[in-house]
Amino acid sequence: MSGPLPELDPVIHAQARLRVVAALSTLPDGDRIAFPRLQDILAMTAGNLSVHLRKLEDAGYVDVTKTHHGRTPTTLIGLSRRGRLAFEEYTTAVRALIDPMHSNDQQREGR
Repeated sequence: MSGPLPELDPVIHAQARLRVVAALSTLPDGDRIAFPRLQDILAMTAGNLSVHLRKLEDAGYVDVTKTHHGRTPTTLIGLSRRGRLAFEEYTTAVRALIDPMHSNDQQREGR
């Protein structure tokens, strides 16, 4: 193995935030999901999800939009470009930790 082991992004690395980012990464670029739907998918309490979304939003990884449908307030969440890139870098770092020889081969091949 050559070089130091990659660092894992501490904002994403927390289990709950990793689950949030992984779920949001499945959306097409620019798409958003309603807060209650994301809460259902992740089986998280509203308070817990809100705390983790705030940390991700502070890091610039998610975009949170508060709007209304008629008189009903709606919160929409999407993965920002910065968040998508951070998640890609995170998954690359995890793969490098799991299989450093394969990762070094890919880096030499320019992948």
